[in-house]
Amino acid sequence: MRVKENLLTESIPFPKKELFLHVICVEYLDKYQLKLTFNNGIEGIVDLEQELYGEIFEPLKDQSLFQKVYVNSRTIEWPNGADFAPEFLFEIALDKQPVSIWCERLLMRRGDR
Repeated sequence: MRVKENLLTESIPFPKKELFLHVICVEYLDKYQLKLTFNNGIEGIVDLEQELYGEIFEPLKDQSLFQKVYVNSRTIEWPNGADFAPEFLFEIALDKQPVSIWCERLLMRRGDR
């Protein structure tokens, strides 16, 4: 039985050791925007304003709390325990950039270009 590849791993040439996606760096930019760096070398900006609903995320509408974001073992987290899956963040980051830009960045980081 063949397992279908994940869309993220099909469209981006992940080295095998980096198959499991992690956020390795976060930088607060403005309002609800964060600049993220992933372990595969891709950097992107995510705007999480539309994602801040529900019991755990609602408190993050307070920008002073939102700005306290940090990287835990594999994704971003806030002091109240809220976090997002790195795969979800990666998809948001890619949606904001043309494919050619993030592919070019990955190839440059890998030395393929």
